[in-house]
Amino acid sequence: MWSVLLLFAVFYLLPMYVMLTTSLKDMEQIRNGNLLSLPTAPSFDAWSKAWSHACTGVDCGGLKPFFMNSVIMVIPAVLISTLLGALNGYVLSKWRFTGSEVIFALMLFGVFMPMQVVLLPMSQVLGWLGIASSVWGLVLVHVIAGLASTTLFFRNYYVGLPDELVKAAMLDGAGFWRIFWRIILPLSTPITVVTLIWQFTNIWNDFLYGIVFSGAGSKPVTVGLNNLANTTSSVKEYNVDMAAAMIAGLPTLIVYIVAGKYFVRGLTAGAVKG
Repeated sequence: MWSVLLLFAVFYLLPMYVMLTTSLKDMEQIRNGNLLSLPTAPSFDAWSKAWSHACTGVDCGGLKPFFMNSVIMVIPAVLISTLLGALNGYVLSKWRFTGSEVIFALMLFGVFMPMQVVLLPMSQVLGWLGIASSVWGLVLVHVIAGLASTTLFFRNYYVGLPDELVKAAMLDGAGFWRIFWRIILPLSTPITVVTLIWQFTNIWNDFLYGIVFSGAGSKPVTVGLNNLANTTSSVKEYNVDMAAAMIAGLPTLIVYIVAGKYFVRGLTAGAVKG
């Protein structure tokens, strides 16, 4: 069994190995060497060029401005969508009202709705609000797009918490917000980690919303990577392209390496129940 699992792991990680080794080679070794060979003289020159000098269309500033746009966009979008999802889940599980189940069912449509469906109406809304082609417009788009998933996660997790906790707090005089901040939220660590990782990955890796709703100065790193890879020159620098792909993928890779075990624990703690 271990041999089979190891074989599948090697097969799955092979593309990353090729990307990493290619990014550390110079063009001469890439042209004359083997795709799977290790770099004879590892160098980070391709990484430096991909970060600050590579051309993305007519601009030759590298991926750095696109990367920073993604950072500025991801942090508030992840935090806001997670907080709103926690509030929605709290209301729909512990403060049920007439029609709450219908509202929750309607919100679930957002999980299965194709992203292409919202492109036109969302662009009109962003235009009305005056934030079209901006980073903050992208933040709003990702908050709304992720609200269905975050609500689903938190609602199903909170259903498993005893209702007696809320009732006891109400008897002690605690209100809606105090119960949420003092009782519910401290018990939400597992599902909060799941939601943060889920939202971070989806938003950072998004390309469709990034290319449709961004302007010249607000394009995320996925759009920058696409522009870099499709920019033609006299010599195709595969090492620079691979280095750029690694740079764009590093944040999500680091998140899963550092917090992957907490993601699994959070899922088994209630994210898939209900």
